[in-house]
Amino acid sequence: QLVESGGGSVQIGGSLTLACAASRGFDDADAEWGWFRQAPGKEREGVAAIDTRGSVTIADSVKGRFTISRDSAENTAYLQMDRLQPEDTAMYYCAAALGVLVGDSWRKPSSYWYWGQETQVTVS
Repeated sequence: QLVESGGGSVQIGGSLTLACAASRGFDDADAEWGWFRQAPGKEREGVAAIDTRGSVTIADSVKGRFTISRDSAENTAYLQMDRLQPEDTAMYYCAAALGVLVGDSWRKPSSYWYWGQETQVTVS
């Protein structure tokens, strides 16, 4: 039910914007959105999350460079990535959870109900 777009290859210091669109019938009003990434040989890590009120949580590793946002009218979440570095190279996933995620549960993949299909981001 989630379709990702916007990945690709970019030079060091460049920018990319990922989008995650939910299918018709998906009620964004109750959804908390999250973005994850997974590099080869590493565990999937939470990058950012935004709750139903628009409150944002950003992982320390990308704080100040990545921005998460949501457009409820379009049932879409975005991840704006600036000043990209080689260590940002990974497969990126969007996810949606219904209800409120408390504490650090936003970092846990098991907290989310729906997942996008993944999109590759390569920085070199």
